[in-house]
Amino acid sequence: MKLNKVLPILFLTMFLVMVGFGIIIPVLPFYAEELGATPTQLGLLMAVYSLMQFIFAPMWGKLSDRIGRKPVIMIGIFGLSLSFFILALSTQIWMLFLARIIGGILSAANMPTIMAYVADITSEAERSKGMGIIGAATGLGFIFGPAIGGIFAEIHLHTPFYIAGTVSFITLLFVYFTLQESLRISSNKRSRRSNLSWGNVLGGSMAMLYFLQFVISVSLSGLEATFAYFAAEKAGLDSVSLGYIFMIMGLASATVQGSMGKLTKQYGEATIIQAGIIVSAVGFGLLLFIENFTTAAIFLAIFGVGNGVIRPSVSSLLTKKSNMGHGMATGYLSSFDSLGRIIGPVIGGVLYSVAIGLPYLTGIILSVLALSLYRVYASRDTGIGSSRQI
Repeated sequence: MKLNKVLPILFLTMFLVMVGFGIIIPVLPFYAEELGATPTQLGLLMAVYSLMQFIFAPMWGKLSDRIGRKPVIMIGIFGLSLSFFILALSTQIWMLFLARIIGGILSAANMPTIMAYVADITSEAERSKGMGIIGAATGLGFIFGPAIGGIFAEIHLHTPFYIAGTVSFITLLFVYFTLQESLRISSNKRSRRSNLSWGNVLGGSMAMLYFLQFVISVSLSGLEATFAYFAAEKAGLDSVSLGYIFMIMGLASATVQGSMGKLTKQYGEATIIQAGIIVSAVGFGLLLFIENFTTAAIFLAIFGVGNGVIRPSVSSLLTKKSNMGHGMATGYLSSFDSLGRIIGPVIGGVLYSVAIGLPYLTGIILSVLALSLYRVYASRDTGIGSSRQI
């Protein structure tokens, strides 16, 4: 299986998955409100999806280590499609929750299994390049998906859900006909222990990498939850302007993720992770000084560049260093990411209610903490410590 032929397929698969997911983002709150959902119910509706992913991502990763990547990826995409069609047909609030729970459980298979697939087909030298391409596809899907959803919502609030379901189903067919199984050619000979638990993960040698992903996820989701209010108060920006700003951030992040192969060959994952943390912290600090659309776009893009290079590098290191199967390793990584997305908006909202700049000051503090702990971790690990350091 040639890498240059498979990576475009994985890129398109992840892009289409995230387009389908992104289509419903700007529509779901209004759709739920139309069915009578309260603000509390809307918050729970958003949180339950991440909660299901937190719980089930390791299970799907572990299953993909046993039965193969392709069937698990297809299960995840089918789950997305099914959940979107249930949303489109919902007439009561409980149906919305059912759709989100089903979608969260099944779609938890997508990200960890696709990352495990990349780990299967790449050498250690190519690993970051592959992970960066998947990250770029994710970012671009999040850019185009909400834009499509917003356009078709003007026709009818149900329309974006039907479109998202159809896009996901087409993606399912695309995977079935074009993607080959990777597990049988995997160079990963590490143990695929069935008795691995959260305790083993939290107490193991890779715990710092999981913690780092959690911190990054908390910081990003906290920013996403509060930046609209912050930008409106500091710079008078409206929802249209914010849409363009987040699009610019996404493009900046996707661009640098697409260059991960070159960056990793030149500097190594350890250096890139530390540089990403520093740039993210700088971005957080600059956000406190936004004055208009231009400064908001530039400063948020700086944050996006720093944040964007961290996960591909962490994923690459994790699959190289972990003694568990690729699917299980990336499954737990996705769980920590989902946990951060559950906690981050809550923390961000509470901090913002205390002082409008506090979420970003906290982001700087978390970045400094993460950098300090990571440097201690890297200095103790000879494999990572041998990479060029900042």
